[in-house]
Formats: sequence, structure tokens, C-alpha cells
Amino acid sequence: MNMNKDGSYTGFIKVQFKLARPVSVPPPKKGGQDAGRRKASGVKRRTSFYLPKDASKHLHISSRTSAREVIEVLLKKFTVVDNPGKFALFERSERHDQVYVRKVSDDESPLRLRLCSGPNEKVLSFVLKENETGEVNWHAFSMPELKNFQRMLQREEEEHVKQIVRRYALARTKMQEALAGSTPG
Repeated sequence: MNMNKDGSYTGFIKVQFKLARPVSVPPPKKGGQDAGRRKASGVKRRTSFYLPKDASKHLHISSRTSAREVIEVLLKKFTVVDNPGKFALFERSERHDQVYVRKVSDDESPLRLRLCSGPNEKVLSFVLKENETGEVNWHAFSMPELKNFQRMLQREEEEHVKQIVRRYALARTKMQEALAGSTPG
């Protein structure tokens, strides 16, 4: 980290992407008549894709950079055209074999959080996820969109079930080892 004359400081944070839904990027720019015709007719096209699982990005930021600004910078770096309000920055920490996740408020400084927690990423790391904004008006979506949501929810549910099964299998194994190691005497 570097200290500035005004009392602020700069440094690096690492943000991991945990996005369950695809992100939208602008279409590739092409020359020719067709591109001009599309622009004139008002049709806007986007390309959507899933970011690779567990992708991450290092950012050089200031102690005055807010979580909202971090999200905007990340989206700009990947040329994502989705509304930044759809995303939220979360801090992730591990203590006593438990994972804790907390949504970072828009005005908090991720670099200050990183500095206060120390260098160990198990103590604190940052994750970009979809923002949970509350109730969804499902009637506003078309049938193909609803089916796509259903598939995504099915995948999320299957992944969550796998995590729970792994956690309990590990706990069972540890208990069996402890029972095997303790002989009545």
C-alpha cells in the first residue's frame, strides 16, 4: 500500500466473481450497411454469457473508493452493460470451518476493510454476486425466460444440496474417526 499526502492510501484488492446468471456485453462492432440499419431502426442487441466459475480480478484502488465504485469499475473492465445495481460486493470470511458472507454497503471502503483484516484471504476476501433486491414480478417475464430461470434455480439447488451432503459426510467421517480413536477403558 502507498500513503498519499492527503492521508488517503492506495493498494490492491482481489475480487472473486460468483455470478449465477449470465452478464450482457455489447455486440462486437462491425462495419457495413447492416450495422447502420440496425442503429437507425433503434434495435439494440446484446450478447450474454456466463463468466467463468471462480474468475477473479485484482484492482488497484484508493481508500476513498466505495464498494459501489468497485462494482462499476469491474463491470467496465469486462465491458458488462448490465445495470450496476444488479450486483453487490460481499465480504467472505472463514472462521472455525464456517463460511460467513456479509453484503458490503455501497459507501464502505473495501481497501480499508482489507487493511483492517490483514493479508490472510481466509480472514476476509471479496466476492461479486447478484444483488438480492427482494420480490420479483414473475408476470413480467416471457415463458422462455421463466424456463431459463427455472433451469438456473435447479442448478443452484443441486449445487447447494451437494455442498450440504459433502459437509455432513465430512462431519460423519470425523465422528467415526473420533469414535474409533476413543476406546472405553
